[in-house]
Amino acid sequence: QVQLVESGGGLVQAGDSLRLSCVDSGRTFSTYAMGWFRQAPGKEREFVAFVSRSSRNTYYADSVKGRFTISRDNAKNTVYLQMNSLKPEDTAVYYCAARFLNALSRSKNDYNYWGQGTQVTVSS
Repeated sequence: QVQLVESGGGLVQAGDSLRLSCVDSGRTFSTYAMGWFRQAPGKEREFVAFVSRSSRNTYYADSVKGRFTISRDNAKNTVYLQMNSLKPEDTAVYYCAARFLNALSRSKNDYNYWGQGTQVTVSS
């Protein structure tokens, strides 16, 4: 059973940093690839970042490349999203998601488990 819980969101100013965490309370975390998505009000949920099971491969949306870093610690059942140089357009609810297949997907439909989300608000 996979249960994902995000934390670390908040209200920050443009240019600030935040680190999001997502913990899996189950025992199979290392067998899943992980992704971060976000959803702004009135918009579709969009891909942000992906990390493979062993952290060998990472991928990013163009909008966050160079500013965000995804990482995972399988010993702690945790995936992170380090967000630097935040912009107002990064404001959204951020979700972590787990995928059975260890292959990149930018589609939310390809992920099997989701957390409840954490709000990130960036003021200008």
